Amino acid sequence: MEYTHVTHGFPPLWDAESRTLILGSMPSPKSREQAFYYGHPQNRFWRVLAAVFGAPEPRTEDEKRALALGNGIALWDSLIECDILGASDTTIKNPVPSDIPWLLERTKITRVFTTGAAADKYYRKFNLPRTGIESVRLPSTSPANCAVSFDKLVESYAILKE
Repeated sequence: MEYTHVTHGFPPLWDAESRTLILGSMPSPKSREQAFYYGHPQNRFWRVLAAVFGAPEPRTEDEKRALALGNGIALWDSLIECDILGASDTTIKNPVPSDIPWLLERTKITRVFTTGAAADKYYRKFNLPRTGIESVRLPSTSPANCAVSFDKLVESYAILKE
């Protein structure tokens, strides 16, 4: 398998009332194909978010947007481009950070959460010095992180309701 240079390809999900930012690392090939967040069918992100907020699991992009934005959540990724093998965050080279301060200037975001080690690493390296907002690392909802049960994910993500 060869490295592929990947650009993010779609904008952050946010509105002016967003208070919480959840950052992944870089969209998976499936998410890039769908041009929307957490698009792999086995990714548990949308199921977890629905469980945390007591909502039905969203199926369509509109339902996913409504669930996130209706709960003050913005979504983006720590990186806007990189070189990567498939969807493996551990293979990322030549990372280019997203402009998180740009988003903060347009919202009410005061909290940043990251979904996994790579998202947290790149946020802390490139954007924490620019934002001053410490991130809280949540476990990845990726199917590659099958060691963390659905119930444990819901328990971890419940902090979003605070």
